[in-house]
Amino acid sequence: MQQSPIKVILCGSPHSGKSCLRDGLKQAMMSMHRAGKAPYPHFITACPDGEGAWFAETVRNNPALAQQLKDEYKSKFTLQFAQQKAIQVKKTCLPLNMIDLGGKIDDKNKLIASYATHALILFRDITQITPWREFCLELNLQIIACIYSDYHGVVDQIDSESPILTGSVHRLQRGEDVSGRPMVQALAQLLVGLSNCRNM
Repeated sequence: MQQSPIKVILCGSPHSGKSCLRDGLKQAMMSMHRAGKAPYPHFITACPDGEGAWFAETVRNNPALAQQLKDEYKSKFTLQFAQQKAIQVKKTCLPLNMIDLGGKIDDKNKLIASYATHALILFRDITQITPWREFCLELNLQIIACIYSDYHGVVDQIDSESPILTGSVHRLQRGEDVSGRPMVQALAQLLVGLSNCRNM
């Protein structure tokens, strides 16, 4: 049976912890994948900030090297970069895909996200929700979660699971393993469940 891939953008304003959340989700879903409970989670870094999937692991092992490599990689967000990432999102046919989007609402991010199917919004200020919600609705993306990044918090909080997952995730700090946090686990379960439903 032909698979119908889900392509979920992880979006929100800069410095909200998207890269840290992405790393935690990847670890959580890889554990499920190794246990035979989830498809392979494919992650696409669609922001030129030098924090690809390798970054969090390198921070844990060698922070100075991680920063050096990031500085060398970091580039301007060009139209060519956006076009390349858009093609990558469009062509991926794996069942479960996460796209880490840049933190600005602009035509380049709209181009990349136009080939997605769903959205997860991470915010650190309530005023950031509406612009990103409008961004997603304009592109006809189904918003599956809207999560508050509570850097100074000490616990996660799950407020609602339907119709979308809402609540908070605490202290998304580079170099920390956040994969076991309740909200990260809830998001992983949501994404895997969505993928399984689409591919039954």
